[in-house]
Amino acid sequence: MNPGASFSLQDATVRFAGTTALAGIDLSIGSGEHVGLVGPSGSGKTTLLRLLNASVRPTGGGVRIDDRAIVDLTSRALRRIRAEIGFIPQDLGLVPNLRVSQNVLCGRLGMLSLFGSLRSVLLPSRTELEKVHGLLERVGIPEKLFERADRLSGGQQQRAAIARTLMQKPRAILADEPVASVDPARAHDTVALLTEVCAQSGLTLVMSLHNLALAREFFPRLVGLRHGAIVFDERTGDLTDGRFRELYHLNAEEILADGA
Repeated sequence: MNPGASFSLQDATVRFAGTTALAGIDLSIGSGEHVGLVGPSGSGKTTLLRLLNASVRPTGGGVRIDDRAIVDLTSRALRRIRAEIGFIPQDLGLVPNLRVSQNVLCGRLGMLSLFGSLRSVLLPSRTELEKVHGLLERVGIPEKLFERADRLSGGQQQRAAIARTLMQKPRAILADEPVASVDPARAHDTVALLTEVCAQSGLTLVMSLHNLALAREFFPRLVGLRHGAIVFDERTGDLTDGRFRELYHLNAEEILADGA
């Protein structure tokens, strides 16, 4: 079993068209660690996740994945690293009119040539379908193998997205608000499934969440972000309710700005 990926950010800054999304981030995440990212909308959680999977490069400071600086890597080496890091976006990234089996097979696209990718998705072999079925069994929806993705419930779509990510054989999974659009019971089940799967395989897991109850229940370490900066980075048991209220508190100027 390959060890989970590790990450290290040193004074990392990201700017988009003059706007600072992240400022001076210092953060280390060890192999196999599970970390929750919390903070209000626009705090920089998504940008931080995209730094970790090397899809965004820092405009200042450094980012290292497995002790390799991403700015020093060739395009081929970057593609190889990205193929080892599963990313679950907030919209889950499923192709609506494709079958679940085809969506799951899309998890291999970063490892295959263009021809190999098309063949695998459009004309999968029996062995490939058996592998997909095994992953769907692992996430609890094996009967949805040939169902179209747009006919799944919200919770089933989340599980299909997890199976697609596992198809990559990743060393880390980054999840950006993966339970934002489902009811609390399904959200709880999905976070429980992701943390269990990652723990069983020794994968590093970093997930952004708005639901503080879920973050506190499933993640032993929480990083709080606000205005593109880290407000706290602590063991979950050491965080008080007051620290969370402070993280989400809006002052008068921010309330007016939000209403503008």
